[in-house]
Amino acid sequence: MTLAARITRLPIPFDPAAAADLRADLPGFAPEVMDLMSATAACSPYLRGLMLREAEWLREAVEAPEAALEATLSGADTLTSDALPLALREAKRRVALLAALCDLGGAWPLEQVTGALTRLADKAVHLSLTTLVAEEIRRGKLPGATPDDAATAGGMVALAMGKMGAGELNYSSDIDLICLFDETRYPGEEQEARSSFIKVTRRMTAILSDATDGYVFRSDLRLRPDASVTPVCLSMAAAEAYYEAEGRTWERAAYIKARPCGGDLQAGNRFLKTLTPFVWRKHLDFVAIQDAHDMRLRIRDHRGLHGPITVEGHNMKLGAGGIREIEFFTQTRQLIAGGRDPSLRDRTTVGGLAALAAKGWVPPEVAEELTTLYRAHREVEHRLQMVNDAQTHSMPTTPDGVARIAAFCGQTEADFRRDLLDRLARTDRLTEGFFSPSAVEDGPELSDKAREITRAWESYPALRSDRAQAIFRRLRPRFLKGLARAANPDEALTALDGFLARLPAGVQIFSLFEANPTLIDLIIDIAGSAPALAQYLARNASVLDGVIGGSFWGDWPGTAALRAELTTRIATAPDYEGRLDMARRWMKEWHFRVGVHHLRGLIDGFEAGKQYADLAEAVVQVIWSEVVGDFARKHGAMPGRGAVVIGMGSMGAARLNAGSDLDLIVIYDDQGAEGSDGPRPLATRPYYSRLTQALVTALTAQMPEGRLYEVDMRLRPSGRAGPVATSLQSFTTYQETEAWTWEHLALTRARVLAGEPTLAGEVEAFRRELLVRKGQGALVKPDVAEMRARLAAAKPAQGAWDAKNGPGRIMDIELAAQTVALLSGSPARSVERQLASAAGRVMPDSDMQVLTSAYRLMWRLHAAARLLSERALDWDSLGEGGRAFLLRETGVEDAATLAQDLAQAVAGAEAAVTRLVGTANGETGDGTG
Repeated sequence: MTLAARITRLPIPFDPAAAADLRADLPGFAPEVMDLMSATAACSPYLRGLMLREAEWLREAVEAPEAALEATLSGADTLTSDALPLALREAKRRVALLAALCDLGGAWPLEQVTGALTRLADKAVHLSLTTLVAEEIRRGKLPGATPDDAATAGGMVALAMGKMGAGELNYSSDIDLICLFDETRYPGEEQEARSSFIKVTRRMTAILSDATDGYVFRSDLRLRPDASVTPVCLSMAAAEAYYEAEGRTWERAAYIKARPCGGDLQAGNRFLKTLTPFVWRKHLDFVAIQDAHDMRLRIRDHRGLHGPITVEGHNMKLGAGGIREIEFFTQTRQLIAGGRDPSLRDRTTVGGLAALAAKGWVPPEVAEELTTLYRAHREVEHRLQMVNDAQTHSMPTTPDGVARIAAFCGQTEADFRRDLLDRLARTDRLTEGFFSPSAVEDGPELSDKAREITRAWESYPALRSDRAQAIFRRLRPRFLKGLARAANPDEALTALDGFLARLPAGVQIFSLFEANPTLIDLIIDIAGSAPALAQYLARNASVLDGVIGGSFWGDWPGTAALRAELTTRIATAPDYEGRLDMARRWMKEWHFRVGVHHLRGLIDGFEAGKQYADLAEAVVQVIWSEVVGDFARKHGAMPGRGAVVIGMGSMGAARLNAGSDLDLIVIYDDQGAEGSDGPRPLATRPYYSRLTQALVTALTAQMPEGRLYEVDMRLRPSGRAGPVATSLQSFTTYQETEAWTWEHLALTRARVLAGEPTLAGEVEAFRRELLVRKGQGALVKPDVAEMRARLAAAKPAQGAWDAKNGPGRIMDIELAAQTVALLSGSPARSVERQLASAAGRVMPDSDMQVLTSAYRLMWRLHAAARLLSERALDWDSLGEGGRAFLLRETGVEDAATLAQDLAQAVAGAEAAVTRLVGTANGETGDGTG
């Protein structure tokens, strides 16, 4: 489509005489195009000169602007180093002219304008590098290189930084480059190669920057590591070592936009991948906010940009409400969360804002408004630069100069001034509050005990640095005001004190609190109600990332969604150990979420139990897949059909508490295969044994992010004496001929969690069929009675508040439920459904109701108590918040009522279980009564 057909706007001719002269000098253009060209010439002496110089080329270009752009970009592809500079300068003139007219006429949006300028810069850098390296190779200056290496510049790459990296070059932009070379291509000859690449870099900048009959692009190499003392081209190893040891926040922000643009692009991408941990931190990095704020202030100090916003002389890039404010706003939030969410790592400002809005990091209306403001600011910046091709971002200092820019933007001077000041003020309002730290508030009056506690805070590890102390001084009043609202302020303060004392460092988490004040309320709530959870939080403060980094308060996603999310999360880790460690971090965030939801009453103990089990199931499924894949790479695929992981006990019943370990067994079917076929093959039995041990290690090993779960495999056939993995044939034979009654009871709750689907179906079918047959034996009840007596002796109740151990408590009721399921041949796994399977045949309905009611009370109490503490429940040692939590969970008003209800439930349940199974001294249960 022609340019004439797409013109939607025009500048206002600022110098009518210049417009008239252009019309006279360049006849023959379409009227619409001439209106645009003459108005442009009336505002820009530079563009007027380009139109006169490139008139013949322009006549064809306006007929098909995109085709003209492509032809111009490819015009220098085959030139020699001698002809290249002249050709690139001509290309720069033509692309600059075409982009300006398409911009001013509204034919191209901002992104297409900046994209055209960036593509020219990419082409110029790449051609310069490859042509100059080819010269070095021809002269024998690059050790070991052949002419074929010229296409990849011999392993040298230019990284486009800043606006060039993002594809957002402004009209008279310089280009920020970092030049590196792949030293692994020159073993033992790195110094000679470096010398050659330094020469290439200097010659490239001369081709691009020398102002002989125009220039291509002013080039800036100062973003490289430690630019004041390092050469203009470094090895990738040296650059990586610098960023690892000394890299700063502003350099991390710079690499958000980094992109290989010339030379060995594959090597450049490999280098950027190695920098991923430096740029994108695995935790939410709110320290970046303060760093960005400090950087903004230093820039303003250096440029003298403080003071009120005025039109004359205002810096559209660095001044208040300017372009850099929007870029910093976007990049800082990307740095905060991009380590956890790769979808936020968009190089462009507009794309970054959209991604942040999509994930809830920026309100959509804010992102939309900032995007509009950014585009408007960039258009004003372009017109400032188009006037005389000046690398400027500042408004003219005279009213006449401002009037020219207003006309160039197609507005009257009054309208332009009004709209510009409004846009700058809106930008400042939207961004300033995000960066500027809040003032220190006055705190409440403290008791003597509180003053004594808070005096010790400055000696804690988290408050040793000046920076941590400065942030915490602003937070301290908020914490103390929140604690003053607790049921027992001194008690809550003591719990908070324990939290602060255990923090290993403070800057990161205090920055997190400052940026998210609602977290302070959550910490106070936890400290005042669940000190054990507060202690856990102090050791694992990174779990707070999940509170603000996702849908923390949303609906529970379920096992399938959890599995998919974990799979996606760990896929970014570089190796097997990294994936296991990342899984630990992910699991802790979700585990913490369940605890917080339970503590705050968003879910009850039964919902929490199911959610803990869903989480564990997702973890086992994903970790099993990782373990199987890693093991297969070393030893080959699983012999035969494969294996399944079976959850037993509470895991099989899909009801865990906050401190549950996992009861697991592994069953495999080798189908007669003698061993694996891989780099290090193993015989079948040791293969599956070692594979199972690898699974246990993957779940239990202590890594930087802790462990996933404790695992208990004693419920496998023959317990500790048996192999850790059991073949299907051995499992079925053992269950048929050797298993004790207690092992059949355990099988009532067995559930396949992961593994080969057909084997899983076969194991479940066998379980169901076996339970029907084995439940008919005459020894079931006597065996259970004997087992019950041993359990009572080995695990007696630890006080009146113990809801788990002892006769009439959870373990006793679970034993009864499993007995009912076995006697009735029911496949049910949960306590309630197992008891319901009695249906008046195995036990009276009245006993079923007694046991169900008792179990529900005790599970609520036990699940809540395990969230509060790992120790046995001691009512007197609980704080007021913890007591209130237990009372709310159990639905009673006071401790005396709860104690009475618990005692009655225990007595009723104990009697009902005894009636079912009898006693170990020979008295039989009375069945249905």
